[in-house]
Amino acid sequence: MALKANPVWGCAKTPHFHKGLPDLVPNRCGFGLDLRVLNKWECTCVGVLAQTHRAITPVEDDRPYTPDVQSSEANERSQDSQSSGFHKDLNLLPTLVYGQIAEPLSIMELSSSPDDGTKVRVAYQGLPGAYSEAAARKAYPKCETVPCDQFEAAFKAVELWLVDKAVLPIENSVGGSIHRNYDLLLRHRLHIVGEVQLVVNHCLLGLPGVLKEELKRVFSHPQALAQCEMTLSNLGIVRISADDTAGAAQMVASIGERDTGAVASAQAAEIYGLDILAEKIQDDDDNVTRFLILAREPIIAGTDRPYKTSIVFTLEEGPGMLFKALAVFALRDINLTKIESRPQRKRPLRVVDDSNKGSAKYFDYLFYIDFEASMADPRAQFALGHLQEFATFLRVLGCYPMDTTL
Repeated sequence: MALKANPVWGCAKTPHFHKGLPDLVPNRCGFGLDLRVLNKWECTCVGVLAQTHRAITPVEDDRPYTPDVQSSEANERSQDSQSSGFHKDLNLLPTLVYGQIAEPLSIMELSSSPDDGTKVRVAYQGLPGAYSEAAARKAYPKCETVPCDQFEAAFKAVELWLVDKAVLPIENSVGGSIHRNYDLLLRHRLHIVGEVQLVVNHCLLGLPGVLKEELKRVFSHPQALAQCEMTLSNLGIVRISADDTAGAAQMVASIGERDTGAVASAQAAEIYGLDILAEKIQDDDDNVTRFLILAREPIIAGTDRPYKTSIVFTLEEGPGMLFKALAVFALRDINLTKIESRPQRKRPLRVVDDSNKGSAKYFDYLFYIDFEASMADPRAQFALGHLQEFATFLRVLGCYPMDTTL
């Protein structure tokens, strides 16, 4: 079987650029780093991959959007469909607080942006006062934040140069993973360039002059409601889901009913003119949400500080396959900080024929892993080279500095 190249890591300045990621290049010495040739580093394929002659096939959500070669008439229909879909998707793109579409950033604006985030536009999901906005300001204190209605709108805003970066939640210490964003990481070609850990302190908000005992119902995001379940149950309050915490606060202010409250941040209370009826109402004091910072291009990884690398891969069905995949990190003393599995969209089941037992159906999964090592570290390069031997698909989502502050 001929070797089929598969995108893993790279940047727009590489000569074999393809959809934001370069193709793997065979290299006898493993995942190589050649700063003499590249302006930005890239990972290359290990020699054992060439020896095994295994074809690496992309999963459905990772396929590029470029249509196959068709007749001229079919191409016209495809272009019309894409064009109409593009304009339809524009409704999802972020708008500024005053209702105007954000102007695209220029190359000069991006290159001249200092480390404190001045002139950097950062997209987040929700309204002003959301925890995602607080995470964006922790990462870039002087940035211009751009609210988006949906997670996918934040991804598209970065891709279309409406903003420089996006800050999106990926997991919470109490509520667990944000599955939607895991799926979007694979669907879009953005790179993880940083992370933010934010301590979340939920507040019970109400109209001015209202006591918490008067509340009969509260609005908030489902995860926020779940994190405050015991407190709200003791108060006998009915919980109603909202798109985000700041949106819930805005809803309470607009409704104007004294028996209606919201679970949101103290910043949301200040923005929408609500009173804080109770602070830190979460069931667990150690309530931390981890956010990812996404950009169009990867950063240059180093070894001067603790780094984390995020990858996604698939495996063939068989005994011990996941054990083998995890062992490549344990053998090199690399610590794993996160393991997440998600079903493959459009191909959730795998059918295996057995002449003795008939057909068997298995769930087909994608595995997301975060590990504590920089891609500039030879251990990480060799670990991914080892994993590439039996992974049917492998993609590096990003290598970025760890956030060690709360």
